[in-house]
Amino acid sequence: MKLNPKETIEAGKATLGIEFGSTRIKAVLVDQENKPIAQGSHEWENQLVDGLWTYSLDAIWHGVQDCYAALRDDVMKRYATDITQLAAIGISAMMHGYMAFDKAGELLVPFRTWRNTNTGEAAATLSELFVYNIPLRWSISHLYQCILDGDKHVEKIDFLTTLAGYIHWKLTGRKVLGIGDASGMLPIDPATKTYYTDMVEKFDKLVEPKGYPWKLSDILPEVLVAGQDAGFLTPEGAKALDPSGHLMPGAVLCPPEGDAGTGMAATNAVKQRTGNVSAGTSSFSMIVLEKELSRPYEAIDMVSTPDGSLVAMVHCNNCTSDINAWVNIFKEYTQLLGLTVDMNELYGKLYNHALTGDADCGGLVSFNYFSGEPIAGVNNEEGRPLLVRSVSNKFTLANLMRAHLHASVAILKLGNDILFNDEKVKVDRITGHGGLFKTPGVGQRVLAAAINSPISVMETAGEGGAWGVALLASFMVNNPDKLSLVDYLEQCVFSGDTGVEIKPTPEDVEGFNRYMDNYIAALPVEKAAVDVK
Repeated sequence: MKLNPKETIEAGKATLGIEFGSTRIKAVLVDQENKPIAQGSHEWENQLVDGLWTYSLDAIWHGVQDCYAALRDDVMKRYATDITQLAAIGISAMMHGYMAFDKAGELLVPFRTWRNTNTGEAAATLSELFVYNIPLRWSISHLYQCILDGDKHVEKIDFLTTLAGYIHWKLTGRKVLGIGDASGMLPIDPATKTYYTDMVEKFDKLVEPKGYPWKLSDILPEVLVAGQDAGFLTPEGAKALDPSGHLMPGAVLCPPEGDAGTGMAATNAVKQRTGNVSAGTSSFSMIVLEKELSRPYEAIDMVSTPDGSLVAMVHCNNCTSDINAWVNIFKEYTQLLGLTVDMNELYGKLYNHALTGDADCGGLVSFNYFSGEPIAGVNNEEGRPLLVRSVSNKFTLANLMRAHLHASVAILKLGNDILFNDEKVKVDRITGHGGLFKTPGVGQRVLAAAINSPISVMETAGEGGAWGVALLASFMVNNPDKLSLVDYLEQCVFSGDTGVEIKPTPEDVEGFNRYMDNYIAALPVEKAAVDVK
């Protein structure tokens, strides 16, 4: 018998997903059919402390407790009941970063987030040593940079993990990590579904002269794939999540995952030959591969789906921030005229008007670099948003907005051109989600032209990573037929829904390619602007 939301909650059949994003912690409660029935959130911001981006432990725990309290309030308002028992819980967070603990479980140095780029020397050395692209933000880069810098805390490390791994550990007592998040610590061997043995051995040999009392395999979390036992909510964990004492222990927890993995789950992009593009403040694309690439590429990070398939990830630091700044200028203009403007209407009109512009943006080029963009060779911490044009270009409103939209996915194109043109990677479906796709059809059409591939958008994609990790938790307890994750998502969550698809037109593809020719030709202007303090 199907239970209504109140009955589901009171019977302890609801599943909870919590995701720690860069600016918001979000909790989503779902029923046994994976439909969201309540939610809560908490806004937060990272802090720059001693030159490194961090969130304090106090901020982490205050944030998750406030988020959970907001969820309880939502449940009370909607259903006049409280949460006392949960069937399953999933924890997700920003991938990568560095959280190192001693034997007493004390944090040795403040949490270093993915945003820190002080690891250039370490990442370059490890990339050469492993013959594998090791990004700046990966945990192994942070660890080796600490060693290169002579940080005293390194010899005291007993456990190294990510933010999701830390929260999960405190809720369950288990030092484990989902394979997707683990692939942002150290490369994962798709054959064994754990860290590459030869890379672990190479690292140990590299740091052997330091005489540390640990080996790398001693301090890394155990790697688990979706569906594997990752522990249960302990009494201490229940109290940490809900200090009011209403939540009882016992809920099953799925392996903790990174935001990339939960994005794949939330867009049904876990199957090989599928992919997704997340486009908001920053952007990244995830293409699930059938086989390994022929060689490493600096523009492409190799990570894993929650069930262990290899994924080619193109990560871009900038996406919609510059568009937002320009739209705000137009808002100011309308206010100057004494008009009242709805921002959703303003975005919609400007975005749709952009599609009436020239396919190559009339020669205009926009660089949306609020921060550096390594794929483009701009490795500075800061960027310089620029609009580049000549007197012969067609400087119209439509071309201006179209240039900004093209700029939002230009770096994604550079990385994905390697996959589709050089590596001949095949995909059957790519799903877009995030703020760029909020105005129906526009972001899709621009991205389709950029990577010359059909792009789908599903209504459920807006539910985000908290819903994605709730699905991974639900997979643990609402899967009586023991389906694979791919089949579970296809049959029990999305039921064949592939969303609304837009295919690229030859004119749009050719126009975007001409735009990119101008973009690359103008890159020295951007680099020169960044170099000027």
